[in-house]
Amino acid sequence: MNTRYKRVLLKLSGEALMGDRRYGIDPETLARMADEIVEVQAAGVQIAMVIGGGNIFRGVSGATQGIDRVAGDHMGMLATVINSLALQDALERRGAHTRVNSAITMAEVAEPFIRRRAIRHLEKGRIVICAAGTGNPFFTIDSAAALRASELKCEIIFKATKVDGIYTSDPEKDPSAQKIPHATYQRVLADRLQVMDAAAIDLARSSSIPIYIFSLREHGNIRRALLGESIGSIVSDDAA
Repeated sequence: MNTRYKRVLLKLSGEALMGDRRYGIDPETLARMADEIVEVQAAGVQIAMVIGGGNIFRGVSGATQGIDRVAGDHMGMLATVINSLALQDALERRGAHTRVNSAITMAEVAEPFIRRRAIRHLEKGRIVICAAGTGNPFFTIDSAAALRASELKCEIIFKATKVDGIYTSDPEKDPSAQKIPHATYQRVLADRLQVMDAAAIDLARSSSIPIYIFSLREHGNIRRALLGESIGSIVSDDAA
């Protein structure tokens, strides 16, 4: 199996784990994702992962319902740890070696995130799941993904979403939305395209890490994207 990248970061939303459920984790969806990730890792791709917690709790949503923003963000970080442990279990059931690295210290369930140790895990063929965001409130999971990709020297960020790329507007709300196969970081920021938040885009740009947006709705897309197939949209300085 030919691989295009040696080391990648895969960013999954917590909602991706819900499948057809309204909240929580769907075992079949989790199993499908794990199968695809293990297949790519077995082909020799070093994989770091960041996963959100929106299927359990969202800090921003909590803040609108009367919960203090800082407390809500910390609750959201803990939700990402739950998802990371679930994903770890699914991956290891399929023979993969993994490590959950948490930005919040919780020694009983995860290692603390230490950059050099995480890189060594990747070099040894372990899948590194980076949990608890950046460990700080007011920073999104997108920002955590860009940060970890920069720290771990990943070649590209893969962001799995509900749509198959970047559009001029939300294609689920606007039938006239046009797909954009390639965009520069500057265009994403200037046109406020829904890729990642501005802080994440700026960090990816400063580290020269492309961002690839693809859909999770079709089975096999994680494998296709990570192996270099063209199934989505890319953000980079040299995009046409």
